[in-house]
Amino acid sequence: MVDRKLDENISQFCAVTGASARDARKFLEAHKRVDVAIDAYYNDPNAFNTPTKQKTRDTGPPSTGKLSSLFDKYKDPDSKEITVDGTIRLCEDLAVNPEDVVLLAIAYELKSPRIGEWTKQGWTEGWKNLGMKTTLVQLRDQLGRDPDYFQKVYNHTFEFARSDGQRSLGIETAQAFWGLLLPHGLHGGALARVDPDGDVRMDNKSDGWKEEYTSWWFDFLNEKGGKGVSKDTWVMFLDFIRSVDSKFTEYDTEGSWPSTIDDFVVYARKRLASEI
Repeated sequence: MVDRKLDENISQFCAVTGASARDARKFLEAHKRVDVAIDAYYNDPNAFNTPTKQKTRDTGPPSTGKLSSLFDKYKDPDSKEITVDGTIRLCEDLAVNPEDVVLLAIAYELKSPRIGEWTKQGWTEGWKNLGMKTTLVQLRDQLGRDPDYFQKVYNHTFEFARSDGQRSLGIETAQAFWGLLLPHGLHGGALARVDPDGDVRMDNKSDGWKEEYTSWWFDFLNEKGGKGVSKDTWVMFLDFIRSVDSKFTEYDTEGSWPSTIDDFVVYARKRLASEI
């Protein structure tokens, strides 16, 4: 059973990196986890070569054939796509928690249309584009620190999380994905406060959205009720938290904000006042 698992991990390692099975085995035996082994390979592909045997490696993208074989490994036998069961197996092989925020970045890169759905075209093109350029570790870091990349993944998440045929996200679903994305962006700097021109405010980096305000936002939505979160609210909320100050005083009252955000500002100001 252990040998079979190792063989599967070697196959996946080779498909993603383009490395030989021999090198894949060395990195996997040394690092145990697939994602860590892949990251180590990208950092130093010659780590297990002796100086006299080092050679130039092909750093091109993994082949379509290898990616197709890997896709078929996870594909639902009754479907043309990878579905929930295959997604779970993929997460197990990558040693990634299904609730890890990095999977939202992967969903964006592989053009996943819905939770637990991966098309062959999106899978092949996505992994080819990622190829040797990045790893899960680097992807997670980019998502946390790069405002533009964070926004792309954030906007894609609305469509990704939305049920087929529905125009909005359920309140609980929206909160679950905000709960994954916002702390990551706050900690990494992708959600640092910006001025009207889009430049990061250097005068006071802490004078912006605080993690506790995310809980206030959830409390407000739960008290307000409603059937769901519209796309306008989802998209504009990101702009709002990157522009508002920590006291909710520097707020564009003339802006085209959804009424939900305007109402939240009133709510947050009252809550701040009550804590003084």
